[in-house]
Amino acid sequence: MTPNHTSYPEDRQCDVLVIGAGAGGLSTAITAARQGLEVVVLEKTDVFGGTTAFSGGVLWIPGNHHGRAQNPDDSREAARDYLRTEAGDFFDAEAVEAFLDKGPEMVDFFERETAVQFVPTLYPDYHPTRPGGVDIGRSILAAPFDLRELGKEMRRMRPPLETITFIGMMFNSSNADLKHFFNATRSLTSFRYVAKRLAIHLKELVLYRRGVNVTSGNALAARLARSAFDLGIPIHTGAPARELLHVEGRVRGARALLEGREVTIEARRGVVLACGGFAQDVARIRQAYPHLRRGGEHHSPVPESNTGDGLAMVEALGVPVTCEYPQPSAWMPTSLVPRKGGGTGKFPHLLDRYKPGVVGIGPDGRRFCNESDSYHDVGTAMLEHCQDDSTHMWLICDQTCLSKYGLGYVKPAPMPAGGLIRKGYLKRGRTLTELAREIGVEPGQLEHTVAEYNAGAAVGEDRQFGRGTTSFNRYLADPQHGSNPCVAPIHKGPFYAVKVYMGDLGTFDGIKTDVYGRVLDGNGECIQGLYAVGNDRRSIMGGSYPAAGITLGPIMTFGYITGRHLAGIDDELAQRAPAAETPGKEKAHGHQAAD
Repeated sequence: MTPNHTSYPEDRQCDVLVIGAGAGGLSTAITAARQGLEVVVLEKTDVFGGTTAFSGGVLWIPGNHHGRAQNPDDSREAARDYLRTEAGDFFDAEAVEAFLDKGPEMVDFFERETAVQFVPTLYPDYHPTRPGGVDIGRSILAAPFDLRELGKEMRRMRPPLETITFIGMMFNSSNADLKHFFNATRSLTSFRYVAKRLAIHLKELVLYRRGVNVTSGNALAARLARSAFDLGIPIHTGAPARELLHVEGRVRGARALLEGREVTIEARRGVVLACGGFAQDVARIRQAYPHLRRGGEHHSPVPESNTGDGLAMVEALGVPVTCEYPQPSAWMPTSLVPRKGGGTGKFPHLLDRYKPGVVGIGPDGRRFCNESDSYHDVGTAMLEHCQDDSTHMWLICDQTCLSKYGLGYVKPAPMPAGGLIRKGYLKRGRTLTELAREIGVEPGQLEHTVAEYNAGAAVGEDRQFGRGTTSFNRYLADPQHGSNPCVAPIHKGPFYAVKVYMGDLGTFDGIKTDVYGRVLDGNGECIQGLYAVGNDRRSIMGGSYPAAGITLGPIMTFGYITGRHLAGIDDELAQRAPAAETPGKEKAHGHQAAD
């Protein structure tokens, strides 16, 4: 294992300097190092893993070998059609062709050459009924990982997001794993499964003060870190980059704080910005997010260190960074969980919205969307419905639903809910009228909304928004519940509500690059020696969210492409899109290739 810090002279040289230790930075570093380059990684926080460590660890890679086994009828043409439909005016044909070309190759490379391993999932695309959408075969998941393989570096691994664990224990992103936890009080098999998981986890807490059998994004980040250490790549934590060295038209390195003193690190091949995007850059999101421009609230569960450092360093070179996507971030409905010592934690609502008997209402007491659509779709609908400074929603359920599934941070029975009621997180009313008064909604409107929903729910239908009509709606619902796993009446008091604000899983917009990741200046020309990957780089999805893993899938694919390009390998990706598929506005909005 490479030690945390190496004693450097005042100046240091390497081939590639990577700034940021999430999936984007580490996949680039590993790829470049496998080609024989000397790579150094700087991470400004005291832990590595970035936003990846908080994520679900899912990658969307059409044509990957796991998916081909699940869905041999899927095709590159279908995936391209789906991306074209999803991205609309921001469809970037050149980048999409590169992604479809190199994504499966990236998966094979990492599974063959590194400690990174994947397993198939059953995730449908988020809009499987649209042209090119599929019900299975494109999303893969990082395989679980034992952190003890990191040795002493385990202490520097970013822990998972606290609010989505149970006493620090992680749940796999697959529906099969979660099913046992929801059924623990109704199935002996599930009870045994949960009891075994808890026993193992409690033993880990005693021995290591954290869970060591990790899943999801924590497993992916740990596997990437293990692969970097195996290649001798130093990951320097607590080492923020201060500024880029731009000499004679080329970026030649950076100044950084290392072991408490400022050093200069020269990079012979290039500097890679992988700083995680700008989700916690207060000034920038106030300009970019529509609900903040009109005075609303935003609560992001991503790491607080994602303050737009990469974008700021590019702007310091005189290059403008503007947000053009209508949806500049991956929206995530988020509630605020009171902490024991004060303050709040952010809880992303990934699961409860799909369960039968949960509905969402706006500040006006009306439903406004299919609650079982993706988090991004629900967030977009919230933006459209709440046109004033009250950009929030309430998730509503009855006692039957709460006991069976929980709501937000509230766990299902037999876990108690009283503490969260007393702290104000969970609102309760003996009747809908009483609940409406608790949450500041007009009682008559709430009663009407629930009655309208119940009329269809009694026969397994959502007559307003069609919940349960797609494979994705049903995937995270309750398959054991009747004909429609997403729909059940709300009728047994007391009734409950949790207030949900807008949050995000990371930014979509950002630095413009060519297909290889080279940063473009205001004239569309490459800045020599400077690359951007991860959430610093503008997403090829154009502000849309087509499927589980559309962030990490392209991030690792383009990290792979960038790492190879730094090593002198030109995969001949520039200008490969057929001319007929590259209309003028795509060129204006997309990743333009360097001349």
